[in-house]
Amino acid sequence: MTRVRADLMISLDGFATTTDQTPENPFGDDWGRLTEHYAATKTFRERVFGDTTGAGTTGVDDDFAQQYFEGIGAEIMGAGKFGLHAHPDDSDWHGWWGDTPPFGYPVFVLTHREQPPLEMRGGTTFHFISASPTEALAMATEAAAGADVRIGGGPTSLIPFLTAGLVDELHVAITPILLGRGIRLWDDLRAFERGYHVSSVAAPSGVTHVTFTRE
Repeated sequence: MTRVRADLMISLDGFATTTDQTPENPFGDDWGRLTEHYAATKTFRERVFGDTTGAGTTGVDDDFAQQYFEGIGAEIMGAGKFGLHAHPDDSDWHGWWGDTPPFGYPVFVLTHREQPPLEMRGGTTFHFISASPTEALAMATEAAAGADVRIGGGPTSLIPFLTAGLVDELHVAITPILLGRGIRLWDDLRAFERGYHVSSVAAPSGVTHVTFTRE
């Protein structure tokens, strides 16, 4: 049975986005601080950077990185995660992941500017859709063909799915840094934990992994 899953990294003060980006540094220094534990894992280096040397951290953070990729048959992501906000009129822009994105399945990009599907190497096809959370989830569930669907974020795209009660499992990695500004994950989600089993694991990196699983 298809489950709807989501993974997000947030700071100690609850922010899931950063605000120090510049044209010269499109991710900003704070993004590297927020995601450092994940980018250092063996699984991330293999799946995203194509590093087959075996380098990278193992242990708790890598266990969650492995789970991130396991069992997914389709993904829904916001226009910002694809990069449409930074390249709105660039027809050659194919996302942040190069010619072979690390997905290998259909990805549905939520946008108000629909365009033809974009087929990439490795089995990834980006579909650009204007749809409500329930409509997008129906498309992704059909495409997943029995595998799980991931709501890939960012937080602006994920929060409506959480608010509507459409997510079966949410994994939040809390990085021990303070950002002070950005988009907070938990605003307007009071008592979200009701109806979920909540578990947490502390990693040697200092990251706390909190998982909400629907009961």
